[in-house]
Amino acid sequence: MNTKLLVNVLLLSISLMLVIGCSERVHDQKIPIEDFFDKPDHSNFKISPDGKHIAYLGLEDHCKNIFVLNLENPDSSKQLTYQNSMNVQYYFWATQDTIVFSNSESYKDSLRLFTVDVHTEEIRPLLAPSKHSLDWVKPARAFNGSLLARMNRRDSTIIDLYRIPLAGGEPQLVDENIHDFKEWFVSSDGKVRLALSSDSVEDRLWYREEEYLPYRNVLETDFSSLVYPLGPLKNSKQNVYALSNRGRDKMAVVNLDLETGTETILAKNDDVDMNGDGYSFTRQELLFSTAYNKKKETVIHNEQLKHIYKTISSQFEGNSVDIIDVDSSFQTVLFKTYTDTNPGGIYYYYKGKIKELTPINPALSNKKLPAMEEVAFDSRDGKHIKGYITYPLEKKDKYPVVVLVHDGPNRRDVWGFNSEVQFLANRGYAVFQVNYRGSVGLGKNFYVSGFKQWGGEIQNDINDGVAWLIHKGIADKDRIAIMGTGFGGYSALYAACFNPTLYKCAISSSGYINLFAYFKEFPPYLNSYKQLYYKIIGDPQKEYELFKAISPLFHAEKIRMPILMFQGGKDRYNSMTDVNHFVQKLKSNNVPYQYVLKEDEGRRFKKDENIVEFYQTIEKFLKEQLK
Repeated sequence: MNTKLLVNVLLLSISLMLVIGCSERVHDQKIPIEDFFDKPDHSNFKISPDGKHIAYLGLEDHCKNIFVLNLENPDSSKQLTYQNSMNVQYYFWATQDTIVFSNSESYKDSLRLFTVDVHTEEIRPLLAPSKHSLDWVKPARAFNGSLLARMNRRDSTIIDLYRIPLAGGEPQLVDENIHDFKEWFVSSDGKVRLALSSDSVEDRLWYREEEYLPYRNVLETDFSSLVYPLGPLKNSKQNVYALSNRGRDKMAVVNLDLETGTETILAKNDDVDMNGDGYSFTRQELLFSTAYNKKKETVIHNEQLKHIYKTISSQFEGNSVDIIDVDSSFQTVLFKTYTDTNPGGIYYYYKGKIKELTPINPALSNKKLPAMEEVAFDSRDGKHIKGYITYPLEKKDKYPVVVLVHDGPNRRDVWGFNSEVQFLANRGYAVFQVNYRGSVGLGKNFYVSGFKQWGGEIQNDINDGVAWLIHKGIADKDRIAIMGTGFGGYSALYAACFNPTLYKCAISSSGYINLFAYFKEFPPYLNSYKQLYYKIIGDPQKEYELFKAISPLFHAEKIRMPILMFQGGKDRYNSMTDVNHFVQKLKSNNVPYQYVLKEDEGRRFKKDENIVEFYQTIEKFLKEQLK
């Protein structure tokens, strides 16, 4: 072989080795945990009423503070707050010139509210600090110099309606809550004419033509149906846009006549419930509607916005584009882009130009990540169940599987970017997410079929999904873990008690240990909701045996599989006495377990260092148990 030919052969061999090596590195690339859960420095973007400014929360002195971006003159952008020991927890534009913000941390914290003038930067207390609860009436904005809020100021067990002067001063009682109202709705002129009451058995919609007149009941629904007002129709006192599944299985967006109770369907999806976004209070118009089907589907109803949305979408081919906020004149549109393999970013459209505000997670922007695929199977009783599976990039004949159970249970897994899923897939596991019965968004009948099935058909749905994966040859039956937070953690512990042969190990983060304790932390002003939860879970007094049968605390002696438990000390649904008792039982039974307690965290860990430790521990545990 001549020298030139030999050199070419060697170069070709080296090139092939590099290609193969690069291919292997793509599959085997282990992304640092910090990269999956990196948070942007800027968040909570909101457009000003005139559409010329965007406010957001940014980090300064290690605390979240309010900043304002001037879209017309970026050099005039500025920081409004300078907190160095407490984060701004939330804020909103009360008027074009005033922002209201809070640095209260939790429902047990003192209520602290302030206003800041956008021009002078003067900060003033809105209310004297107190222990009262407060929820703003939507939309959170000032009407005639006042804000509307629900507070238990008069009686700690009762929520009343108040007007709070934006300039400061004593709140003024608007409605003493004699009908057990859980929510009030404001008209376009700032008057309150509509309210919703619930005793958790029946929901009632109440209406009055003026504030000085008594309310009258105009509509009733049972606990399985929902009519939820979104806002008034333009130039109408008696018609509102609403979400409703009255007389049908799926939630639709309707025009509801409050005088007659009749509905006109404006947007619907035959397969799933409609979402409640897309209504503009300033325009009193339904601008768009969305639904989570296989992917999130967006339909634009306003022609002017439709043209803008088409222009935006054309710049992000293959991405989902979610509208976050829009001003009344459509000169500014705030939106988010993403796919299942790209966390995307937040952008704004201003007078025909598109600019990025922040990437969601730049550390992952150039990483090759696996797709999320929708799957479906039939549970043992014939119920059709849907979910998602995300395979690791490295293909295998059979996969070790992590069953990731969503919290709630009245929540739902949806298609999109999920950092936790991508982390697990990157570590070589197929991630299986099940929208078990009782999950929301899939119709009334599917939701109600999960009532009183926490330890029954819901768990069967999850287990039958795992059996389906095994039958299909997807899952390695000897390497399956179950994991979740809240209800997902409860499902993991339940599986450890009652399904010892299906799963190799279980990971619970603040999973419900003792369902009797679930009801003890209900604030007194939410007592009316107990009746609904009695229907969803059961009545602990009347159904004592049921609660004992499905609470992991009373069955810990059955557990033999390895357990990893995380617990936040401020989690309001778990008694630390119960958690410690449960852990002691595991120890007494010589069950291999790890227990991580973070005293200053709630149900979900929020501090960066705790999040990293959380997933480091999970990674090590799964590697040991599913090897």
